Amino acid sequence: MSVIIYHNPRCSKSRQALSLLHEKNIDTDIVEYLKNPPTVSELKDILLKLGYKPRQLLRKNEQIYKDLDLGSDGKTDDDLVNAMIDNPILIERPIIISGGQVTIGRPAESILDIL
Repeated sequence: MSVIIYHNPRCSKSRQALSLLHEKNIDTDIVEYLKNPPTVSELKDILLKLGYKPRQLLRKNEQIYKDLDLGSDGKTDDDLVNAMIDNPILIERPIIISGGQVTIGRPAESILDIL
């Protein structure tokens, strides 16, 4: 079994998720999404598989969220997706993809539900 993790090495939750995958001896493709953000189609696929609207995947405590006024009701889903692509720090992490399933690894143990 192989999984993909959208990972930020500076994030403790992301490191915990990666550690859990390694403990379970799961082949892991690591995508450092701050360096290699997902494409629009990849992000939309992740959202679809999570059953999320773009707003649900946004990190609302990031300064750029406030700077871009992303909390505004006037922002469309496409506006929010494009903001996440242009500023990947806005994407909640870690995102784990296994087969056709996707989860956010918060808490890390939630990963086990899709393995």
